[in-house]
Amino acid sequence: MAASAVPVLGKVGLPAPMAELARRAWDVIVVGAGHNGLTCAYYLARAGKRVLVLEAREAIGGACTLEETWPGYRVSPCAYVVGLLHPKVIADLELVRRGYRWTPAMGGYFVPFDDGSSLQLWDDEEKANAELRAFSPRDVEGRHAMHGLMRRACDLLRPATDQDTWLHRPPTRDQLEARLGHDPDLIGLLFEWSQAELMDRFLHDERVKMAYMGQGVVGTTASPFDPGTASIYFHHYSGRLDPSGEPGAWGYVTGGMGMVSFLIHDAAVEAGAVVAAGVPVARIHPGRGVELAGGEMLRAATVVSNADPRTTLRLLGPDADGAWRRKVEAVPVESRTVKVNAALRELPDFRARPGTRMPHHLATINTPLSREEWRAGHAAAAEGRLPTRAWTEIYLQTAYDPSVAPAGRHVMSVFSQYVPHTFAEGTWDEHRTAAGQLVLGSIGRFCSNFPGAVEAVDVLGPPDVEDRLGITGGHIFHGECLPPYMWDRRLAYRTGMDGVFLCGAGTHPGGSVIGINGRNAAFEVMGMLD
Repeated sequence: MAASAVPVLGKVGLPAPMAELARRAWDVIVVGAGHNGLTCAYYLARAGKRVLVLEAREAIGGACTLEETWPGYRVSPCAYVVGLLHPKVIADLELVRRGYRWTPAMGGYFVPFDDGSSLQLWDDEEKANAELRAFSPRDVEGRHAMHGLMRRACDLLRPATDQDTWLHRPPTRDQLEARLGHDPDLIGLLFEWSQAELMDRFLHDERVKMAYMGQGVVGTTASPFDPGTASIYFHHYSGRLDPSGEPGAWGYVTGGMGMVSFLIHDAAVEAGAVVAAGVPVARIHPGRGVELAGGEMLRAATVVSNADPRTTLRLLGPDADGAWRRKVEAVPVESRTVKVNAALRELPDFRARPGTRMPHHLATINTPLSREEWRAGHAAAAEGRLPTRAWTEIYLQTAYDPSVAPAGRHVMSVFSQYVPHTFAEGTWDEHRTAAGQLVLGSIGRFCSNFPGAVEAVDVLGPPDVEDRLGITGGHIFHGECLPPYMWDRRLAYRTGMDGVFLCGAGTHPGGSVIGINGRNAAFEVMGMLD
């Protein structure tokens, strides 16, 4: 049995000398060993195809990997929590047998506010209702109605059956509207409403609205007041990882998010795929194979790119079809998000609920912004400036899984926006420290032990994601994920160029750790996708 990627944190190296790999006959070469590329390789190898996966970096996993950022700390540098990984991928690849474990964020959703109040919406509905009833009684019914609408959309579009729209070629808007029964509210949620409009339709207390506002902009450059942002919330709500089949569950992978990619690697290799890391591809030659940075030519009639579409376009060079090039270049890819990972000597001590080992540390934690701060922050980033305050979403892996840090220490993952992709004056190297201080300060205003509890910080702005992971624009979803770029508007798995396919987050159903993009691309290669 081939060696597992788990003990080496994805640094699988070369399975054979490059000269030997170049001599072999391959049916398919997959460019990029992110989780979707590895999933694609599994399905193709299981079908008897001779599959080679080439990863430019020393470690596999792409944005879903693990790094020892500081001695003794295993950090998920980009992807940090699981929620949309498709149950079919989990089952087909037997990930549970291989060691995949996840724990729901049972603490639910915790938000402190500037007035000293706070709200914890537990995964347990009775507890969540009790807390919200004491906080804002009128919003109990409204929250249930809002999530009821989202569940209806999920049941219609993403039932836990083979009728799940994610398992097929992406539907058109007309097909989606028919599937939704032409219900104007469901259509509004999926295509038209801003996140602010969604909040205003269902909720009353401004603090409760603030608590949810950031869920409509995760990974997008849009403001929560822009049309279509409610669909971002729905996209991230629509996972069915919960054993009951109910949508909306998120949680922590034991060992860190990179375990997902590492275990998918193990499944692909067991199925017969060959995975080589530290092998940059310089060119994709349609119908012929790939040329490596070292000049070697590896031949295969089919190439599947797990690289982002802009990188794939660059690798194709003059061989790229003009119409396809225009489609790729029409998708915005410049990110305005920043990821901050921190090593902590103790968990955050929130003034609203004091203590460093409390139930809210088991929750997804958001630090909110007012409407004025959302508008000002969005405008500042668009103008190339850092805002005075940022929205943050915080996950504390070690509250569940102490194995990823030294004894008594903790890891904090923060996803935050907005920051400039490019500064009006100066570079990211000049502004990185200030960006990190902005994020930590936006959290620290609610905590009594920040920044004192912070021992080390790693700040990844958009150019850092691009440089370290090779993702154009630093956009971890491989491009904008608002309605004009989703469903059948997302790039197709088949590019139209001879034997060239896509399998990454730039394809349907979009970004996050899903895996079904890779599965669908494999089925498209084999002519089996309906």
